[in-house]
Amino acid sequence: MLLERAELPPLDAVSHLCGLQAQEPQEPFAGLWSRLRGFQPDALSDLLTGRQVVRTHLMRRTVHLVTAADVLAWRARHNAMLRQRVLGVYRRELAGVDLDELAAAGREVLADGEPRSMAQLARAVADRWPEPGTRPLGDMLVAGVLPMVQLPPRGVWRQKAGVRNALVSSWVGREIDPLPTEDGSDPVGQELVRRYLAAYGPAATADVRAWSGLAGLPGAVAALRGELVTFRDERGRELLDLPDAPRPDPETPAPVRFLPAFDNAILGYDDRTRIIDDTDRGLSVAGARVVLVDGRVAATWDVETEAGTAAGTGSGKGARESKDTVVVTPLRAFSRSERAEVAEEGEQLAVFLSDGESARVRVGREV
Repeated sequence: MLLERAELPPLDAVSHLCGLQAQEPQEPFAGLWSRLRGFQPDALSDLLTGRQVVRTHLMRRTVHLVTAADVLAWRARHNAMLRQRVLGVYRRELAGVDLDELAAAGREVLADGEPRSMAQLARAVADRWPEPGTRPLGDMLVAGVLPMVQLPPRGVWRQKAGVRNALVSSWVGREIDPLPTEDGSDPVGQELVRRYLAAYGPAATADVRAWSGLAGLPGAVAALRGELVTFRDERGRELLDLPDAPRPDPETPAPVRFLPAFDNAILGYDDRTRIIDDTDRGLSVAGARVVLVDGRVAATWDVETEAGTAAGTGSGKGARESKDTVVVTPLRAFSRSERAEVAEEGEQLAVFLSDGESARVRVGREV
């Protein structure tokens, strides 16, 4: 949805994108603004407070904004990966902890239906496991062994709020779907691959792994072979795609687009050279917001107040002040027409972020 803004409701867009990376709570709003025609931020906030989309640890153990239907269908397939990724950070601290017992203890604490911060939940079970410390216990509980969501107002447009966690089952109204009986074909993995390719294909199995954090989904890919088409990229890697997926001509003009931090248009691939130069790859994991020019990362952007302090996307009073400015820092030299197109799109972004109070944009020189 970056070649042309789509006429889609926000819920359908979140579903099509397989969720939006939401480690920074306000970033999904800019991600949808760049993809949807006439996007209104309150529409996404209403989906969050209405429990149709949720904030949860899922792909790559990062916080994603996904539909409630997708977290119910996909969470069980991610369970083992989520546990292992938390253990990768706290293996020594959690060495003596039975993770199934920890999950049961966490569920017992949460049985009263009250949301809790990670620290509150960890302290509630720390008398049973005093050695690891609250951070390892809390991280494993909220991101590893329990299917949990972060409750609004966190993630609501222009709201700042701490993290309060609740079980998916208590917030959405039912337990996550159990994994089907294992026969090697991995039906949930098949659906993940189909959905990923619909949004991001053609792609290699390494790209699927980089996006999901799962180990390549070999059973799913093998089961899907008969319904996929294959290509080879410039390096000779096999690329998979759905047969009826759009594959625009390489000469199709790509308009300027402003992407939020950690957007899956970049992080959703192992080979990111399709969209960002290797010399700039570090920007994609450092949380830089980027500007696409002709379909490739060509600049970074931020929001600056008159005093020169950064204001997070759509967050706080500063983003509504008329003197806020969208500041673009090119990574390469722009032609006159590119600079004009970047400035025009930046003005529209400024209008969006400020609720119409500002159209200020400043395009700097190449760094």
